[in-house]
Parts: sequence; structure tokens; C-alpha cells
Amino acid sequence: QVQLVESGGGLVQAGDSLRLSCAASGRAFSTAAMGWFRQTPGKEREAVAAITSAGARTYYADSVQGRFIISRDNAKNAMYLQMNSLKPEDTALYYCTAIMYPTRAPIGSWGQGTQVTVSS
Repeated sequence: QVQLVESGGGLVQAGDSLRLSCAASGRAFSTAAMGWFRQTPGKEREAVAAITSAGARTYYADSVQGRFIISRDNAKNAMYLQMNSLKPEDTALYYCTAIMYPTRAPIGSWGQGTQVTVSS
């Protein structure tokens, strides 16, 4: 099973950018569709971006379309989320996991997440 470690979060101001990283272990990473999810207290975890195993297709939630870019490097067992023009409403704990594509249903384990806080 793929194990995942998220990193790159932090405290930034509105309009700033951050790049999240998801480091994966195991050979299965290159064959797995992957997704970035986020969660805030009292709300369900939501998918914000997804990418197929070879990176040919991507999905973005309406709330991040045009601002976030998902990518992956299978040679490095890594996935990334470039977040631009950040807004206070992007504040959340961000997770990566394996998913079913295109349904985006999570099928993998969850890491500890990385906190993104955007101040206004």
C-alpha cells in the first residue's frame, strides 16, 4: 500500500502562493490516480484537484479552478499542488491520497496532512 507524506503548508497572506508536495512510497504510486483534498473543522473533506496516473487528465473544484495546478512526477514518486492567488477560504488541512478517477472517491490511506492558513 502506498504511504503518503504531505508538506509545504504554511501561513501566508491573501494573494500569495504555496506549493504543496505529496511524497509517496511504494511502486504502486505510478499506477494510481491521485487527489488533493482539504478539510476545515466541522466540514467534510472535499476534493480540490485530481490527476490520472500518467498525468494526462486533471480535475479541479470550481473554487480553485484557474488558481491551483496539480502535477506529478512518477520518477520521484511525488505529486504537487501549486496554489496561486490564495484566499482566506483556502485555509484548511490539505491531504493527498489515491483515488478512483473520474469519481475522485478516495481509496488510499490518509497522511497527517499539511496546514494551509491564508490571512486576509
